[in-house]
Amino acid sequence: NPGTEQELFSIEELVEAFSFERCRKSGAKFDLEKAKWYNHQYIIKMQDEDVAKQFDPILKEKGIDVSFDKIVSVVSMLKERVHFIEELWDQSSFFFLKPENYDEKTVRKRWKQDSHKQMQKLTELLQQTDDFSSANLESVVKNWIQSNELHMGNIMNAFRLAIVGESKGPHMFDITELIGKEETIKRMELALDRLPKSEE
Repeated sequence: NPGTEQELFSIEELVEAFSFERCRKSGAKFDLEKAKWYNHQYIIKMQDEDVAKQFDPILKEKGIDVSFDKIVSVVSMLKERVHFIEELWDQSSFFFLKPENYDEKTVRKRWKQDSHKQMQKLTELLQQTDDFSSANLESVVKNWIQSNELHMGNIMNAFRLAIVGESKGPHMFDITELIGKEETIKRMELALDRLPKSEE
């Protein structure tokens, strides 16, 4: 401890600040949670490209072969949510793989009686929309929700469940922009096929 409030150091700063005079004979205390916090902070400070380079081999092990630019985009959205690079897979797998199943707790809570019919209508809207940029699609979908006097939360929660498979992930329209129109519609159609139908 150099006697300041600074907790995060680069290697160069540590070398510069180190002094044998400040070393103590008493045993050092290892705090796992503090160590995880440090790692989290260093990941946040890393360039997205550097994090992506470390994440790429993990994706390769999972059989995922995508462009480096896509990996960088995913990392930029999610690196603040992890303590270790390995945790990025759990946080981001839905960017690379469609849902194989849907979290039961989220289905019970977020998939309402009329969600199936509403998601059918939303799918039609998505099919008619060419500009899938995050800002444009958000505007289109929210205008559709408001003009049809639908419940914003119910629609967006069901939409996320259909695309992600559970209730997690970054901004919904950042997800759809990155996976693209074709993949978004495929996932909507899959959810409509697998999730409970609306009661007549």
